[in-house]
Parts: sequence; structure tokens; C-alpha cells
Amino acid sequence: MMFRGATQVPTYELYGEKRGESRDFWIHCETIAARSSTHHWEIGLHRHEAFQQFLYIRSGSGDAILGQDVLPLTPPCVICVPPGLGHGFRFSRDIDGLVVTLVADRLPLVTGMARRPGDWLSAPRLIPLTADTDAAYLDATLVRLFGELSARRPGGNGLVEAYLKTTTLLLNRLTGTGMTELPAAAKLARIEALEALVSHNYRSRWAVADYARALNLTPTHLNRLTRAATGMTVHDLVMARVLEEARRNLVFTPATVQDIAERLGFADAAYFIRCFRKRTGVTPRQYREEERRRLQDAMTTTEDAALTGLGPL
Repeated sequence: MMFRGATQVPTYELYGEKRGESRDFWIHCETIAARSSTHHWEIGLHRHEAFQQFLYIRSGSGDAILGQDVLPLTPPCVICVPPGLGHGFRFSRDIDGLVVTLVADRLPLVTGMARRPGDWLSAPRLIPLTADTDAAYLDATLVRLFGELSARRPGGNGLVEAYLKTTTLLLNRLTGTGMTELPAAAKLARIEALEALVSHNYRSRWAVADYARALNLTPTHLNRLTRAATGMTVHDLVMARVLEEARRNLVFTPATVQDIAERLGFADAAYFIRCFRKRTGVTPRQYREEERRRLQDAMTTTEDAALTGLGPL
């Protein structure tokens, strides 16, 4: 296998982009076809000084050159390319897959997985994927990572980090390392992704099925994971976030109960009042009066103490 320009190995940001030609970023994801098609389906030998890459090959064929090794691509598989490694690819025109590029120093901060000499991130690796649950979940996670980065919706950073963490944990498991620690870590990543979704969508009154669909899980499985991690169902977790915002509005804003109910997505104020009372034991109006009285008493006590401490003039 021969790659054009193999006598010298240039350093690029993304392939074909010299340093300074692209805007700053810490993570990028695109389809393999998007870039390779503009280079006649052949990515010449090159390296990235500071980037880690994961190439997910879903279907198609081709070859990868990783350092001194030339490897045939048998999908589905993932190729891990560490920083500083000379690498290149030749793909078939029907290639289907994604490439994730990220600043290598950011990876331990997001995933909690330190890069150590000899670990699976420090060397080039081709990871074959078999038809098991982890491989299927990895596929769905990478697709959602691509979708979130492409959409650039508000509040997406938490989801991007959660999807990346899940991806690296699953790849770590598939390489056969860290087997005893990964299940708990992978569950934690899913709960963190759920919490990010709740923070972004609680006003829209998403149902449990909506959150489960966004995380590629069944509602039953998601409820089981959430209860094990937090002691609450998904519905309870959402309502806790709703009530947190309701309390803040009742104490620190002049908004009416009707206005607050509408802001939080309730169909009417009466239903909001019933939900609030069921979970707090008091109505929203009673809560507002009691909390404002408590805050006023606390402020008065603080002022009295300050005056007493002045002593005689």
C-alpha cells in the first residue's frame, strides 16, 4: 500500500488544515466520507501533535497505516490514533463511519482516565466490534455525539462530555482493560447525561420515554439505573429539579403562582399547587410566606448582632 506524499509526514490540525487555518476547538466530529471524498478517498500520511482520534468504521472497506503497520479495515471497528503518530487511510467509496478528533490533554479531564505509558490510549490500536450490547451502545453513543456537535444546541456541552466519556469507557472495556471498574463508571456516565438532559428540558415537561429515547435506553432500564444511582425514579428526579426552580421563583421573584406554573410547563396553576403540596407539605403561597419571613428574621438577627458588636461610640 502506497500513500501519496509518504516521504515526508506533515503535521496538520485536521487533515489538510495547516496550523492556524482552523478555529480553536477541543473536540470535532464529522463523517469519514465528508473529508476523504474531497481527497479521492485517500488520506495521506500525516500526524497531529496534540490530538487524539477515534475513527469508527461502520461499513465499507479500506486500509489504515499506523506508524509502520498497514492494517485492513474490517467493519465494524474503531481505530485509535494517539498524538504524534504518522497515519493515513485509504477508503472505499461506500465507507460509512465517523471520526472524532479531540485535544488529548482534555481527555483525562472529561473521562477521568489518565493517559499512562503502555495503556490503550498511548498506542495505535484497531478494535474489532462484535454484535454484542456494548458495540451496539457504542454505535448509538457515537451517533448521538455527532448529532449533538452538529446541532450546536444550547446546553449541549454536558451531553457532549457525557457521550465522550461513555465512548472511551466502552472502548476501554472492549480492549479488555479495567474490567472491574467500568460497569459502575459507565452507569455514572449515563446518569450524568440524564441530569444534563433534565436541566435542559425540565420546563418542556419531557416524559420518561423522551429521556430514555435520548439516551438510547428503554424507560424501564433507565428507571432502574436512576433508582440504583440516586434512590429516585426518573420522574422523581425531574420533579425535584422542577421544585428547586419553583422554590427559587417563589422566594426571590415577585411572579405569581400562575406565572411560575406557566414558566415550569404546568397546564394550570391548580395542578402545580397539588404537585407542590404533595412533595413539600405546604402550598406555594404558604412556602413563599414562610421562607420570606424566615429570611427577614435572619437578616434582622444579623443586623442586631452587627449593631451590638459596635459597642459605645
